[in-house]
Amino acid sequence: MAVGENTVVTVEFWIMSTDGEALDDSGGPVSFLYRGLDSLLPRLDDGLEGKTAGFEQTFHLEPSDAFGDYDPELLRVEPRSRFPEPIEVGMQFEGVPGDTGDDEETEVEPDDGEGDENALIFSVTDLTDDKVVLDANHPYAGMALRVRIKLLEVRPADQEEIEQGYADSEDESDDVLDALIEARRNPGTLH
Repeated sequence: MAVGENTVVTVEFWIMSTDGEALDDSGGPVSFLYRGLDSLLPRLDDGLEGKTAGFEQTFHLEPSDAFGDYDPELLRVEPRSRFPEPIEVGMQFEGVPGDTGDDEETEVEPDDGEGDENALIFSVTDLTDDKVVLDANHPYAGMALRVRIKLLEVRPADQEEIEQGYADSEDESDDVLDALIEARRNPGTLH
């Protein structure tokens, strides 16, 4: 069976920098409804169309095809007093602690203009004695990437999967796929 409308695709994938540095992988097989709500990045979907199990290819993705350009509007510097202690580089916060959204000087608008700043996930990227630097960009924002995909299985989607727009799966490694898809659609939702 070939990948097409109303099919569920099972793949493994590996994400690399353009110089070959391993960045992430699917952690095993992941399944999704082709061009559904849980689908891969559109450029990868295009590359899978019409392919059958056993297909394997490495795709080059420009930032616009992957996690978008780096958006300096998603970078913030906040008073350290707004954060719980201990705080360290790498910690993540949904929104900014103590932020009511009333401070227009520090207001951040997500790229799609539909979301609430407090729905963004900010990562602590730097600390001083009195300031915290936060970034809601995806770590791969602004990067061209290479994504190797191995197509393991293609099957017809059942009616429920078609109606709900995503494949049913018990596989925990699908969490990686879900997170990548969410990060592509809503910058700042995954790090």
